Amino acid sequence: MDINIISLGTMDYQRSLKIQEKLLLMRQQDRINDTLILVEHPPVLTLGRRGDYTNIVASKELLKKQGVCIYEVNRGGDVTYHGPGQIVGYLIFDLNNYDQDIKNFVAKIEYGIINLLKNEYNIAAYVKDKKYTGVWVDEKKIAAIGIAVKRWVTMHGFAFNVNTVLEHYRWINPCGITDKGVNSLQSILGENLEMEKVMTQVAHYLCESFHSAAVFRDREWIDQVIGGIE
Repeated sequence: MDINIISLGTMDYQRSLKIQEKLLLMRQQDRINDTLILVEHPPVLTLGRRGDYTNIVASKELLKKQGVCIYEVNRGGDVTYHGPGQIVGYLIFDLNNYDQDIKNFVAKIEYGIINLLKNEYNIAAYVKDKKYTGVWVDEKKIAAIGIAVKRWVTMHGFAFNVNTVLEHYRWINPCGITDKGVNSLQSILGENLEMEKVMTQVAHYLCESFHSAAVFRDREWIDQVIGGIE
């Protein structure tokens, strides 16, 4: 089955969440195919269902000064950071097509990113263990994953650090982890990456991981499907 790929450029978190919710309903109704949203966000913190506010270590004053909002969301996991230079992927997928196997679904995301890093950048990434989801390089997380499932359709997804400002992770204990670091493509390679190029790579490798073909959509497609993105 084909996967719709939508790049939203840079968009605030709340606006993109509304798009997710509309597409989720349409996927539940089988009115669209599986859909992958790729986006960058201004700095924002999101807190998952198991989230603990004590893992936000920055003061309210600092976050307010930086213009950083905190959103409680219905995905798994604890607190995470989104910001410029990070590719955030939201997967609106029907798990009925994947044996209703959530663990295997997450593994497909992980190994798509692992294969991208290996084949395109000669970086040895890995899945750490059952305790720590996501993708790791040199004992540091480069991609975090947290999903929600509604009537067997997924939402939310992953955050892949490309040119991310890693200093912003000092605001939190990422995913509630206090003894591990974070990584980015930029910090590993020592150079800025072209975000559009990496987004295209992410789309192709994830589609390959799900044994599907990518169908790239534009903003007009969203307007037609959900009646606008405001």
